[in-house]
Amino acid sequence: MLRHPEFDPVAIQLGPLAVHWYGLMYMVAFGLGWWLGRVRAADPARGWRKADVDDVLFYVALGVVGGGRIGYLLFYDLPGTLREPLSALRIWEGGMSFHGGLIGVILAMLLYARRRGRTFFEVADFIAPLVPLGIAAGRLGNFINGNLWGSPSTLPWAMVFPGAGDLPRHPSQLYQAMLEGVALFALLWWFSRRPRPAMATSGLFLLAYAVFRSAVEFVRVPDRQYGYLAFDWLTMGQVLCVPMALAGAWLLWRSTRPRYSETRQQTGSE
Repeated sequence: MLRHPEFDPVAIQLGPLAVHWYGLMYMVAFGLGWWLGRVRAADPARGWRKADVDDVLFYVALGVVGGGRIGYLLFYDLPGTLREPLSALRIWEGGMSFHGGLIGVILAMLLYARRRGRTFFEVADFIAPLVPLGIAAGRLGNFINGNLWGSPSTLPWAMVFPGAGDLPRHPSQLYQAMLEGVALFALLWWFSRRPRPAMATSGLFLLAYAVFRSAVEFVRVPDRQYGYLAFDWLTMGQVLCVPMALAGAWLLWRSTRPRYSETRQQTGSE
């Protein structure tokens, strides 16, 4: 049995300025996305310049933070936010929704594509492989904060988390970091190394993320304000993954249609 290290939530203290681990993980996520984007843009066949990466990641960052926070408030903590509206500003405490962030990023990419004269999937297919390592960084932030722990377990790596009682539990944050982060990154990076039809990379991202996230939800304790929605196992996270999986599967199928299978060569999208 292991015990959570109970990290200090403040990573760096500079006088009155406190940099929290959760915020630092977001900085790491955007830094990794920027670096990987410039690596991909170095290939002229993709039709992207390094300066384009700087621009699009500015839009994406706004979408992630704004959408992630609003999504959490709507999907997971609306009653609490109505009781204490100012809590919406305390993003360093956590409380970010991936699904809300995804919606925010989609809106940001739509805006960027329209302003830069690109197709939406030209942008989305380029961005998709840059996202998973950022997700991994966010899940490490959850682990450091000691929140979003898993259900009780007798496995050798089960861990006692502060505030979760004396029972050892699945370190579900680390499971998510490995599946939604490292495994998903490896899959998308490998898949997108070769020219793919428009929509294919985005579709694979949506489908694979939904599968990985839904799998971990079986050993993750659901948010206390909702609990299990049905059958003593269905969670809000799994419900939100259903439209993602359906959309991803549809995009993958659609990308195989003759009209779209040639789009990549014409537009340079991934």
